Amino acid sequence: MEKVIRKISLKDKRNYDLEYWLSKTPHERIYAIELLRKQLYENRDGSTPRLQKILKIIKRKQKS
Repeated sequence: MEKVIRKISLKDKRNYDLEYWLSKTPHERIYAIELLRKQLYENRDGSTPRLQKILKIIKRKQKS
């Protein structure tokens, strides 16, 4: 991902963020989201959290 720096006036109403992301392919957008998601959820040891498996055994009454 290349860094883009743009100096703009506060009076400028254009949405440069939207223009930037619309110029990217869907694959590049998904890659960027995945990169941000990994950075957010990565543990200090470098591993990513997983969903816990929760099992509950229920004894059912037999039908007569």
